[in-house]
Amino acid sequence: MKAWMKPIRSEWITVFALIPVISVMLNHLLFGDRLWRDAELWLYSVPSLLVAGLASWYVCVAIMHWLRIRYPEMAQTAKRLLLLALSYILLTSLTFIGIFYIYHRFHLFGYTFHTSHIRVPVFISVSMTLIATAFWEAEYVLARWKESLAEKELLQQQSIFQEFESLKNQVNPHFLFNCFNTLSSLISEDARQADAFLNELSKVYRYLLRSNEDGLSTLENELKFIRSYFELLRHRYGDAVQLQIEVDKKYMTYLLPSLSLQLLVENAVKHNIVSRQQPLVVDIFTTAGNKLAVNNNLQLKLIKAPSNKIGIRNIQEKYQLLKQDGFQVLEDARNFTVVLPLIWSHSDNRPTCFDKHLIP
Repeated sequence: MKAWMKPIRSEWITVFALIPVISVMLNHLLFGDRLWRDAELWLYSVPSLLVAGLASWYVCVAIMHWLRIRYPEMAQTAKRLLLLALSYILLTSLTFIGIFYIYHRFHLFGYTFHTSHIRVPVFISVSMTLIATAFWEAEYVLARWKESLAEKELLQQQSIFQEFESLKNQVNPHFLFNCFNTLSSLISEDARQADAFLNELSKVYRYLLRSNEDGLSTLENELKFIRSYFELLRHRYGDAVQLQIEVDKKYMTYLLPSLSLQLLVENAVKHNIVSRQQPLVVDIFTTAGNKLAVNNNLQLKLIKAPSNKIGIRNIQEKYQLLKQDGFQVLEDARNFTVVLPLIWSHSDNRPTCFDKHLIP
């Protein structure tokens, strides 16, 4: 038997509740009070009409299931219900006409047809069938609605994941390109320093690859990484660039988008004057309300460096995809500050950008 021809549990429950009632009511309309006095009717007529009702019901259910396959969409509900109602009314009417004809033609149990007999049972049966159908259809529409919401949510999650992956992939080429530029300069200036820089770069890049597998990292890991990254900067700039970190230990297990600190430090070095006379100082510190601030003194270069604006926008878009509020960019005459919300997670495992605790 094909799957669409099989009644479901709620349909079986409905039929076992309604068909016996309809069979008894129809026999009462056929034979009147005689039904309560004649055992023969209960032994033969009631079961016969019960079987006829079950057969009619099964055909109705098969039609309903076929229409759901033919017109499955929510937008097609009105069309499906109209065809279903017409089919049920036609089938139910034909069933009752057939029953009355057979009982009258063969004079079963002494029955003689009267036109008044057919109106009430047809009306009652059609009404009860439509009520049951409305119940079945409501259950079906609710299930389809839930499926539609689940599909929509899945598509949104997939879209967010793809966007997040795209943002992550922008980081590696950008970071590697700048490191190679630095290494190229060091090779011509100091081969020994270039060798030390290359060793540091290999350590940093191993962390970058490992960290970038996930969308989020703990603050503790990001601080370890930024200290290593800062060593790369010190190989080139010496004391012209300085790093100060003041972070409350309670925030060490909180999360933030991977490589956010590296992007902000890189951005500060790229757009500001870096010299021993004018050291670039980067301060990283926590504030109330689960916030991490990355601040640098503002001493913009007279000739602006080429920029594709990946850095800060990249971080901001990650927070937007994670549905985390609180990201801020603050600037005055002396300082440039980016405020990063720190994300708390219940998970003890290494988090990903789709940790169930992080996305509402």
